[in-house]
Amino acid sequence: MISADFKGKCVLVTGAVSGIGLATARIFSDNGATVAVNHLPDDPSAETVIETLRANGSDVIGAPGDVSIPGEAENMVTTAAAALGRLDVLVNNAGTSNTRIPIAFDDLDAMTEDFWAKIVHTNLIGPFRCARAAAEHLKKTHGAIINTASIAGLGVPGSSIAYGASKAGVINLTRNLAHALAPDVRVNAIAPGLVRTPWTEPWPEERKKSGIANSLLQRMVEPEDIAQTMLFLASNTAITGQTVAVDCGRQG
Repeated sequence: MISADFKGKCVLVTGAVSGIGLATARIFSDNGATVAVNHLPDDPSAETVIETLRANGSDVIGAPGDVSIPGEAENMVTTAAAALGRLDVLVNNAGTSNTRIPIAFDDLDAMTEDFWAKIVHTNLIGPFRCARAAAEHLKKTHGAIINTASIAGLGVPGSSIAYGASKAGVINLTRNLAHALAPDVRVNAIAPGLVRTPWTEPWPEERKKSGIANSLLQRMVEPEDIAQTMLFLASNTAITGQTVAVDCGRQG
């Protein structure tokens, strides 16, 4: 288990009430950080999740806001940073596939303007909005940004053409932000493979078995695997502009 000293430091995690985001909020909290837990304003589970984290000893605050909405994303970051008193790490984890069932790449008619817009505004423009709003806060602390990409952005088939393109954009955005914010702020990304989350839980068993069979480690990625890598990238001050695949050795 990776550990680091984040006592006195503050972290904002978007999309933090389930799956990868929740595991990330927990690991930073376990290592001493105060964590702002971002969630959709109308998410009925958010209050319970935050109360449970506090009951388990986590120092957390709520940070409602939809990163896909211009202005709302920026206000959420600004409000969270003010409430925390400083900002050392921004984890851009909020994202969407906008579908429960994979859409065949040759089904171009399914890639409507509305479908594209939802994915791009959440997965790609959302992280940029948050990074832009957080930049000055992070420069003061010589902090870090960590983006959640996907192996779909590295050429592995994902849930749709639009999803893969958005995550490829996140990888490119990561490199460009690393240049834009250097030398004060480091920017990296993680490209998860098949992760055991509430999103993948209802998937057909055959689909999950296929993903496991195509991995060298013969298992799914756990949210905690991603969270540990988030912590590593946040604490290693010699890494920037990189995308790390955490996919159990996915082979295609």
